[in-house]
Amino acid sequence: MIGMALHPLNLRLSFTPSVSKFADVQCPTLHLGHRSSHVVRRPLSSSANGMPSVHCDEEESVELPAGLRRELMPGHVAVIMDGNRRWARTKDLPVQLGYEAGFRAFRRLVELCCRWGIKVLTVFAFSSDNWVRPKVETDFLMALFERGLKDEAQHLMGAGVRISLIGDSSKLLKSLQNMTANATEASVNNPKLHLILAVDYSGQSDIVQACQKLAVKVKDGLIKPEDINKLSVERELETNCTDIPSPDLLIRTSGEQRISNFLLWQLAYSELHFANSLWPDFGESDFREALISFQQRQRRYGGRKF
Repeated sequence: MIGMALHPLNLRLSFTPSVSKFADVQCPTLHLGHRSSHVVRRPLSSSANGMPSVHCDEEESVELPAGLRRELMPGHVAVIMDGNRRWARTKDLPVQLGYEAGFRAFRRLVELCCRWGIKVLTVFAFSSDNWVRPKVETDFLMALFERGLKDEAQHLMGAGVRISLIGDSSKLLKSLQNMTANATEASVNNPKLHLILAVDYSGQSDIVQACQKLAVKVKDGLIKPEDINKLSVERELETNCTDIPSPDLLIRTSGEQRISNFLLWQLAYSELHFANSLWPDFGESDFREALISFQQRQRRYGGRKF
């Protein structure tokens, strides 16, 4: 599912090898229910692959798109990035190009989260179930993930993005393990956005490992069986790395309507949004639509609507 682009709200970026030094940024202005914009020129740094890098503004200085209310923005958004291979097939392109286009979509989403004030973004980059795919494909995905992290880590950290990895990292190349560990440690105090990358992740395995840790604590006499409750389980889940472990909103692209073994415990009361766009095509208008849908819902957490 890794395969990701950063074309944020009204932010036009050129993804050609020769990138302009400046990007045209459309800064939306609200006026009597209509949205106008003016263009601001700002320097744009480039990553090693020649692509524009993530840039995060202070959210207080950025107007939200029409229809969105800042006080109703989700604190934690989770995304299943689905449809990279189908996108490539519809264009008669190699699968690898679908994943590369998907990577650009991922970068676009990160910047939107930064600009719109979302605090936690968890993306399903690679499921533990994806290892059954052809080795040439999984090898390419791991190489793309490592290359993308190498190119973007410094820019993300410079933009105030904290990076965390959840999942079984033992199957990853040692170089990738070291790279993710270094990025996690170096960015731990970054306050802008907590980016959680789920790589070789399984929601079922996450719950199992949490139960195993609690069983060991019971065996060692640290806790009693009756001490185990919802909070004690949540402390052992892999999303305990963030202050907002449960997503407010889950987005899945490509029209599929299932959660595919992703954050099974954490999604208990999340709002679900299924977008028809294939992941590489998922852009600012799609994200805005998902957020507007979220803000129009009444969350009851099992209670009644009176």
